[in-house]
Amino acid sequence: MRLGVNALFYLPGEVGGSETYLLETLRALACRKDAPELVLFANRENAGPLRAEFPRAEMVESGVAATNRFARILAEQIQLPKWVKISRVDVLWSPGYTAPAFCACPQVVSLLDMQYKRFPEDVSWLAARTMDVLYPLAARRSDAVVAISEFSKSEVVRFIGISPEKIAVTLLATDADFGVPAGPPPAEVRGAPYLLCVAHTYPHKNVALLVRAFSRITADIPHRLVLVGKARYGEPEVLAALRDSPPGRVIRFPDLSRPELIALYQGADWFVFPSLYEGFGLPVLEAMVAGAPVLTTREASLPEIGGEAVCYADGRDEASFAAALRTAIALPQGQRAQLVEQAKKRAEGFTWDSSADKLWNVLAIAAARHA
Repeated sequence: MRLGVNALFYLPGEVGGSETYLLETLRALACRKDAPELVLFANRENAGPLRAEFPRAEMVESGVAATNRFARILAEQIQLPKWVKISRVDVLWSPGYTAPAFCACPQVVSLLDMQYKRFPEDVSWLAARTMDVLYPLAARRSDAVVAISEFSKSEVVRFIGISPEKIAVTLLATDADFGVPAGPPPAEVRGAPYLLCVAHTYPHKNVALLVRAFSRITADIPHRLVLVGKARYGEPEVLAALRDSPPGRVIRFPDLSRPELIALYQGADWFVFPSLYEGFGLPVLEAMVAGAPVLTTREASLPEIGGEAVCYADGRDEASFAAALRTAIALPQGQRAQLVEQAKKRAEGFTWDSSADKLWNVLAIAAARHA
């Protein structure tokens, strides 16, 4: 099978879990015995990294800048169908929410969540209106839709109105490297126990509430709070919370290398993830594999990932979350170790091979319908 991959959306280092989803899925597909011939439709920023990662793939370089949303959308709707036809692909997979309205081959699109509907403050007004057009268009024009959790499937059904039968669920996974003993964490966090949160500061990530809840209990604990993530629309609220927090108790890293991030996970006393909306929740799974006990919320897809192997708190109530933090930190070592072991065992059920197998079946069925 010649599999076309619409990677025009992919801006390296800037699209969060979508980047992990794209790259890990392609790696797993490339390792299959019946591996597809990959045809990657790339943009100006990702052509080099994709060529280095997948040297055997056929590369179609668009020259379009992913940072120019308008130009990218035009290229996707007008130019991409032409490139697909010339490349003679059997099926086109669009892993980043949007896809061409018209295409010479079968299409499958991945809709990872409907976050902008639940949290419109996460995006600009123009971006939201663009999504209002492009997401339903992609879902309806494609032969199949892929969601990454049962929750995200239900969101697509609710907000776009397509049949649940058209949507396949392929759960995500994380790299086994998160469970391989790493070196020490960055020097800035050594010397005292710490709580870790990995999240860009979108409003739905709820980082400001975490800072405020942490500030309520700092007098009673030795821990510091380590925040890893870039500034986004919720940054002003986070900065306001930080101004009111005890000095020197919160450490921020806008970005880290992969080994540094893994070391941070493995060294954390607790991984704390107060998010109010996730299509999947990769950081929770990464922490589970790394051996950090997890405190998160029961919002959205998170209970699907954590099950009974993580602890939960009310992410909509600051005082309640602070109390849950205090309880988690005071958990006896034996119970903590048991929780970590349960989490590691549960995480074994999430693999990229399994995810890619399910996607492969969806792609094959779509291609066969038009054969």
